[in-house]
Amino acid sequence: MLTLHHLETSRSQRILWLLEELKVPYQIVRYQRDKKTRLAPPELKAIHPLGKSPVITDGDITVAESGAILEYLADKYGYLGKEDATGELTNIVPAPNTPEHLQCRFWMHYAEGSLMNWLVMKLVFMTIPTQPMPFFVRPIARQLCAKVLVKLVDPNVTTALTFIDNHLASHPWFAGDEITLADFQMSFAVEAGLARGNHARQFTHLSAYREKMVQRPAYQRAIKIGGPVIMS
Repeated sequence: MLTLHHLETSRSQRILWLLEELKVPYQIVRYQRDKKTRLAPPELKAIHPLGKSPVITDGDITVAESGAILEYLADKYGYLGKEDATGELTNIVPAPNTPEHLQCRFWMHYAEGSLMNWLVMKLVFMTIPTQPMPFFVRPIARQLCAKVLVKLVDPNVTTALTFIDNHLASHPWFAGDEITLADFQMSFAVEAGLARGNHARQFTHLSAYREKMVQRPAYQRAIKIGGPVIMS
């Protein structure tokens, strides 16, 4: 049986959501982050040499990386979407040589190739001043991190979220009128982007998209099974 090796508060939630949408039979093995470092536990290296999540095993096959896993599931189990009574998942992978296919491919790459780099940097520079350090170093660390955020990270995050917000103003889903793999790939970034700072009021289309996403029954089941998406 297909097994999802699920790390709490991680990109693994994308995979769990797709599995629930397609109703793929699967089992889940949960992993907790190290309480001090917040990193994945060493047990994950027994599943894949990188020791990261998400990763799935399907018989003798092991697949890592969110995009690769989503595409694997769509290739192998995408037919289940066509059998869904609502028909919403029929075009989870848009037909080649269509505008929807091009959009889907773009957002699949953009999520990790560009967007998450800035969102991770924002989290890192927000977190550094809260870590244990000599008391006389903390003001310096706080000042340096604030400068990096203001001068480099925040402008790029704002540019990215503005771009996404403008796109969603005219697209119900990331690739067009129907939900596709792009929405699953972008879901973690949507959550992370809105969680850092007062972005919900500024980016109304992005916020409305997130609300539509989290109201889906399969998304809610995934949260109930896998836990919160973003670290508190």
